Amino acid sequence: MSYKLIKVSNENGLISITLNSPPLNVLTIPMMEELADAFRWAKGQAGNLIVLGAEGKAFSAGVDVADHTPDKVAKMIEVLDNLFLAMDANEKPIVAAVKGTALGGGYELVLFCDMVIASDKAKFGQPEISVGVFPPVACYMLPKLTSLPHAMELVLGGQIFNAAKAQQLGLVNNVVPVDSFDQELEQFLQQFLSMSPLVLAYTKKAVKAGLNKGFAEGLKAIDDIYLNELMPTADALEGLNAFMQKRKPVWQNK
Repeated sequence: MSYKLIKVSNENGLISITLNSPPLNVLTIPMMEELADAFRWAKGQAGNLIVLGAEGKAFSAGVDVADHTPDKVAKMIEVLDNLFLAMDANEKPIVAAVKGTALGGGYELVLFCDMVIASDKAKFGQPEISVGVFPPVACYMLPKLTSLPHAMELVLGGQIFNAAKAQQLGLVNNVVPVDSFDQELEQFLQQFLSMSPLVLAYTKKAVKAGLNKGFAEGLKAIDDIYLNELMPTADALEGLNAFMQKRKPVWQNK
């Protein structure tokens, strides 16, 4: 795939989607259209997981303020929604790799990923309130990821906070030194690259199936995936047989 504002690759089970409009990776309408297309492309690729990263000093400074004007805002929201719908439709786990600053729509991209690795120099925030608007995706995601009082503070106060606070709020998995970021990220990803891509996908599906449901309803949805989608696969059988035979599994991704 060839894009002007992002880069993509697929190597050794790792699909990379990288914002490539440094230094600030502002989310213009064309960039968001490219990102949505890239996530649709990634959905059809063989691979264990997706890493969303960025070139330049910032992960992303957010959606272009010029696209919030009355003549463009409806188109901007449509494109923004399509991007997150493309992410949501992707069954592969998505890891955000954040070295620098992620603000506004850029931070919403991070919030929508399944896991987050941040450098100790990373900063986050939803400052939209200070220019008279609010972040739609963050309003949906933050109450699911942290406590309601903290979510309210972040979207109503618009403050920018560091990676240590993000970890304290449960919004990142690991905070690592910026100087060894790439090595630490690679080490984190290794645990997933040894798994069956198919089982990873079904596990993510099961986690999402149980969200926002009562226990009985959620458990029924998860059990249905387990019994009717996961167990008929060759990889489920292979994993169980390999364990009983005391050998490493050989995944077929089917």
